[in-house]
Amino acid sequence: MANTIKTLLLIISSFYFFIQLSSAATYNVITYGAKPDGKTDSTRPFLKAWTSACTSSTPSTINVPKGRFLLKPITFRGPCKNKITFRLNGTLVAPLDFRALGSSGYWILFIKVNDVSFFGGNIDAKGASYWACKDSGKDCPPGARSLTFNWANNIYLSGLTSINSRQSHITINSCNNVLVKNVKIMAPDQSPNTDGIHVQSSTDVTITGTTIQTGDDCISIGDGTKNLFMAHIKCGPGHGVSIGSLGKEFDEQGVQNVTLMNAVFTKSDNGVRIKTWARPGNGFVKHVVFENIIMNNVKNPIIIDQNYCPDNVGCPGQSAGVKISDVRYKNIGGTSATSEAMTFDCSSTNPCDNVRLEDIKLTYKNKASTSTCNNVGGSSTGILMPQSCL
Repeated sequence: MANTIKTLLLIISSFYFFIQLSSAATYNVITYGAKPDGKTDSTRPFLKAWTSACTSSTPSTINVPKGRFLLKPITFRGPCKNKITFRLNGTLVAPLDFRALGSSGYWILFIKVNDVSFFGGNIDAKGASYWACKDSGKDCPPGARSLTFNWANNIYLSGLTSINSRQSHITINSCNNVLVKNVKIMAPDQSPNTDGIHVQSSTDVTITGTTIQTGDDCISIGDGTKNLFMAHIKCGPGHGVSIGSLGKEFDEQGVQNVTLMNAVFTKSDNGVRIKTWARPGNGFVKHVVFENIIMNNVKNPIIIDQNYCPDNVGCPGQSAGVKISDVRYKNIGGTSATSEAMTFDCSSTNPCDNVRLEDIKLTYKNKASTSTCNNVGGSSTGILMPQSCL
């Protein structure tokens, strides 16, 4: 029943935004002076078009025609008077010089907006020079996220292709009612911190029909996330779908009601992961479902890591305070790239509770894989490969 309702909501949302698009007044960025040559700075013309749309008393559309449009850091700020559709037919490109994006951490930012739909097109953040700076150990500015929605409500993002972000490709922060559909995200597998989609402090977010190939998490889920539904996701290369990392700060909001269904992971470092730092905190993770998932040569298909410490640098070496409970793994199969396909490394002072396994079949080199359990309680049923250690 829940899946049927989700499907109906997606259909209704698509129809709603189609009607919005077809009835809107249109503002073409070309008429405001934008140049589709990929060289001329079109930041000001785009802002002028946004101002016209934002102050319109009727629904409106910003039209970006075919071509390549150079944008420096740009903020589309609300609140606006009515609904806005951003129709991208061409490509938005960032400056080649990574320092041109400054230190704000943003490239394209929508802030305090409601009822905005973003359709199609490409964004190219040209991240290679920034990654090279990071790799060299030089003093580099903070990397810019490509597309960010901050304090936004009723957002619809469909058909976008994002490549070579300097940091996260798409960030959803402090938002409500967001639908991300049929998006493609790409960056080299060794590009640092190029998360595909990051969700944090947001409620009622749906991500569906999305292909993500990056150098970090395909989807990362931060504290304060509630009611996140993900379906038909293709991930790899990358670090998988990760809840966390959590527990960096003592006071964090919890993560709850997260579902991932019908996903395929291919040659990713992780499949489905929950990661927390080993230090005291009041955060939590609860009511999580991972269901109908295929793993293709994934290093850590199923993992809970409450001793998370990348590169073993500055590890707190304490006991994780984040409480993890009610996590269900159902119908997960395929191949592991390592002998240990399931790892549950939970806190000794705050064990994981009610972890449930149902119909798991993960092999390693055509043989049964293994599992490890530390401080975890739960149950298992159905086909179990590796054998349950719960």
